[in-house]
Amino acid sequence: MSKKDEKIALYQKAAADLKLGLDKELIAKVTNGLGPSIYNKDAETVSCSDASELARVRENFLKKKLGLTESDEKLDAAIKEVCEKMGSSNRNKYRALFYALLAKKYGKESVYA
Repeated sequence: MSKKDEKIALYQKAAADLKLGLDKELIAKVTNGLGPSIYNKDAETVSCSDASELARVRENFLKKKLGLTESDEKLDAAIKEVCEKMGSSNRNKYRALFYALLAKKYGKESVYA
């Protein structure tokens, strides 16, 4: 099993444990899209307490990657919703799962087709 396959399996198990209702194939595609960042402990996760990181998620993922044009307030509310869904006590908010939840929320899974 390759390192990437191990990461995908880890994310799929975490999604199942958190009952996120994510498709395993979507998790794999989002993980592939993240490239080598999944091997960096800091880049692999999203910190919901770091305002600058959440702004980067909004600007670089929601606006650039998904092409969303909603107001910053609406996008920030969606990010906050995902933070809550992944659990405040959960220290490992994996970026792959975070992005997959946002893509699913906006019906933009096709970005990873």
